[in-house]
Amino acid sequence: MSISSSDHIVMPENDENEAVEALETVESADATPEVTFADLGLPEGVVRKLAQNGVTTPFPIQAATIPDALAGKDILGRGRTGSGKTLSFGLPTLARLAGGRTEKHKPRAVILTPTRELAMQVADALQPYGDVLGLKMKVVCGGTSMGNQIYALERGVDILVATPGRLRDIINRGACSLENVEVAVLDEADQMSDLGFLPEVTELLDQVPAGGQRMLFSATMENEISTLVKRYLVAPVSHEVDAAQGAVTTMSHHILIVKPKDKAPVTAAIASRKGRTIIFVRTQLGADRVAEQLRESGVKADALHGGMTQGARTRTLADFKDGYVNVLVATDVAARGIHVDGIDLVLNVDPAGDHKDYLHRAGRTARAGRTGTVVSLSLPHQRRQIFRLMEDAGVDAGRHIIQGAGAFDPEVAEITGARSMTEVQAESAGNAAQQAEREVASLTKQLERAQRRAAELREEADRLVARAARDRGEDPETAVAEAQAEAVAAVEAAEVSVPEQPAAQDVDRAEGAAPYERRERRDNDRGGFRRDDRPAGRSFERRDERGGHRGSDRPFNRDRRDDRPGFRSGGHERPYGRRDDHRGTGSGSGSSFGRRDDKPRWKRNG
Repeated sequence: MSISSSDHIVMPENDENEAVEALETVESADATPEVTFADLGLPEGVVRKLAQNGVTTPFPIQAATIPDALAGKDILGRGRTGSGKTLSFGLPTLARLAGGRTEKHKPRAVILTPTRELAMQVADALQPYGDVLGLKMKVVCGGTSMGNQIYALERGVDILVATPGRLRDIINRGACSLENVEVAVLDEADQMSDLGFLPEVTELLDQVPAGGQRMLFSATMENEISTLVKRYLVAPVSHEVDAAQGAVTTMSHHILIVKPKDKAPVTAAIASRKGRTIIFVRTQLGADRVAEQLRESGVKADALHGGMTQGARTRTLADFKDGYVNVLVATDVAARGIHVDGIDLVLNVDPAGDHKDYLHRAGRTARAGRTGTVVSLSLPHQRRQIFRLMEDAGVDAGRHIIQGAGAFDPEVAEITGARSMTEVQAESAGNAAQQAEREVASLTKQLERAQRRAAELREEADRLVARAARDRGEDPETAVAEAQAEAVAAVEAAEVSVPEQPAAQDVDRAEGAAPYERRERRDNDRGGFRRDDRPAGRSFERRDERGGHRGSDRPFNRDRRDDRPGFRSGGHERPYGRRDDHRGTGSGSGSSFGRRDDKPRWKRNG
């Protein structure tokens, strides 16, 4: 019951306690009991671990799905990305498998995801609760070591989180079988359809024995997804929370119409905002190019796309999560399934391919009830395309015309958090100055430590010099003074003997030296000899006047070569030990190593 201006509660004027009690009675009538994870039937250890991680109240899709999933029913869940679907299917799967036994190469549950990042994200989210129940989990995806994945399957894996292509490859190698799978989960089915993975998905689901539990989660239900539902789910229970349309109350959408020449400066100004930002482009080359341009502008940005190795993608994503990188420039494929806390702005530099791609991009922000902003840049000729895209996505976006790179009106600056490039450069210069000051402070400490160490060593040296002088019967003070004077003279001589030398290129430009003259000057600087300044007392023959092989500096007398063992005096002057000289025995050579021509001819194809 809501109390409006026409509702009145009659309370005694002099009894404030009764008034408070009456108000509390009204409020308690409005309040509804809050559902907890313990009320959903999950194991006590899982509930306790959730509480330790600060997760006490389930999201709507979790509260609706978990009881039916624990009962073993097939689930058809529909909700936008970021609505909490991972725990919706993950926790019931863990609870159902607890206490069972898993054979080698035969997992009991399979979770299929469209991308590597999403597979790793699902495993990271479920692993703490799997550890509580004593269940083993393994990620099987491309870009990582297949040998490690096969080794894990040999030891036994309870739950396999996999991408369809890599799982099919491992099954074809005979390292995995799905004949013992009790629970099969298909996460982000619409993305699998968009990426063309449905043939692999159907091939894998056909290998799962009938009678098990199936759970399918998707943001949209297209024709191909409906086919999967009819083919593999038996009497599914449907749960729909946060439909695929983009009308999320915590998310705002805006379109900025810019001129082509202003697109890059506007992108840099928005990317320089404070906080985490994801920028979406259409191609891998575009991601690298935009990230490089932002770094040149002083923005800490990095690219993420499918052309990178899995290790590089993992490091880039970790840097973004840890705050070392503020801006992530990504393509659609690489960014599917990415969950990073604190992303409050998504910037579409290139328009999305269709409304589903737009919704997946927008789903990187405003996750789990948080607020977020989605901004799309539009060139004048792209306006119709983007307006139609927003209409198909069910989005009511604000429209703003940007007159110039620095002409942000207060409203747009407040929406995007854009800052001028001068401000960004000033902040970058200030950060560089702070870093330099920290380096100076560190070097100063090192210098102080070195000075203290030098003083200690000098005292030790003086003490030893004085002892040596007393042993010789000399005056210790005189000996110490002489040693100190010699040390000072040595330091001064060292400082004088290392004059500052001009750079080689400056000397060459000043004198216009030829290449060979520069080479000889470098030889002189290194303490070498010039060719015409060699000492006369030593023989420096030319290379062609020396004996020996080409490229060798060892003296070798060609005239005496035939007298050495292992050489023949015939036309073939190979040293012994070559493969051609000791295969079998020959005749008429006078040596134990026959000539190639004397040996029986080998068949090349034999």
